[in-house]
Amino acid sequence: MTERRSVLFVCVRNSGKSQMAAALMRHIARGRVEVHSAGTDPGQGLNQVSVQALAETGIDVGDEHPKPIDPDLLAYVDTVVVLGHEAHLTDPPARVQVWETDEPSHRGIDGIARMRLIRDDIADRVTVLLTDLTNPEPRSERGKPARAAGARGRHRQR
Repeated sequence: MTERRSVLFVCVRNSGKSQMAAALMRHIARGRVEVHSAGTDPGQGLNQVSVQALAETGIDVGDEHPKPIDPDLLAYVDTVVVLGHEAHLTDPPARVQVWETDEPSHRGIDGIARMRLIRDDIADRVTVLLTDLTNPEPRSERGKPARAAGARGRHRQR
């Protein structure tokens, strides 16, 4: 049996995208992965449109709140995922993925429709990440080509 893996999702405010990613990972991983989220400059509360978009999938994040990055946690987790290009880690650990998430507002899509697209984009990426975290063999050894780009080709691994 493999040891339980851990992941930290980071964005600036820890009120939307990183909270969504953490909630989606908890939901699909069902305890197989230890999940955390934090912000580089945490906000005062959760983005309520994000909360609504998650609620549509049956996920309740009502007990969550924005949190700062704990340096001990940053050193502890196996993988750190930074969502978006605005969040920057001053001393990133070796295993960092940066997900350049879709931003529908650049295409004129706002409100709940915007957040649903972001939620679905993050859900796709979380599914790929869960497979990577819980399967001890590299993807290329499972008969699939290894790819650093991940889901939809929009994140990079450093």
